[in-house]
Amino acid sequence: MPQSHDSKSSHFLKEIEQAIRIANCDVLGDRLKPINKDTILPLVVSVARLRGDYLAEAFRIAGADKGKVLDEAQIALLKKHRMAYEEGRRAFEALTHAIDRGYVELSE
Repeated sequence: MPQSHDSKSSHFLKEIEQAIRIANCDVLGDRLKPINKDTILPLVVSVARLRGDYLAEAFRIAGADKGKVLDEAQIALLKKHRMAYEEGRRAFEALTHAIDRGYVELSE
């Protein structure tokens, strides 16, 4: 008796999920040391610094603009800090996703 479409789809998706897991484990295992509190801390601090830079710049501009419209240079600098922070935050989210999925090795 032929498999139903749902059964074939489910089997196919499980095979793809396994392939994704293997690929991620292989690639990330080659590029990252085992993760623990000590190895993750520099990334945590980096993201905190990027957040601090972004917010400090926002407050600096807010204190200096005295209600005036921001000029292009101020906007560009604030945007630069925001983008740096967002990229750092996304990198951390990618790491936590990889940890959650078991793609990276954890150590004590």
